[in-house]
Amino acid sequence: QVQLVESGGGLVQAGGSLRLSCAASRSIFGINAMGWYRQAPGKQRELVAAFVRGGSANYADSVKGRFTISRDNAKNTLYLQMNSLKPEDTAIYYCNAGVGVVDIWGQGTQVTVSS
Repeated sequence: QVQLVESGGGLVQAGGSLRLSCAASRSIFGINAMGWYRQAPGKQRELVAAFVRGGSANYADSVKGRFTISRDNAKNTLYLQMNSLKPEDTAIYYCNAGVGVVDIWGQGTQVTVSS
């Protein structure tokens, strides 16, 4: 079963940028459903951005125009480029892959945006 490891989180000032990476333990070629979710303290986990069947990407309204999801199948890696970060983007960011009927999650990476 594929394992996912996120990296790239950290502390950044409002208006700054970060790029998150999600490295998979095996090829992600053929895994159509991959995406990023986040969970802020006291809130439910929510979708940030995800690739869906057909290769198109969906984004949460709150991040449209600021975040970009991408993938490099040759490197077995999913990315999330985050620009114009806001304090409300502070959360733990999780990588997700849908493999058959199984949802696989990484351990998460903390993103903190200071005002």
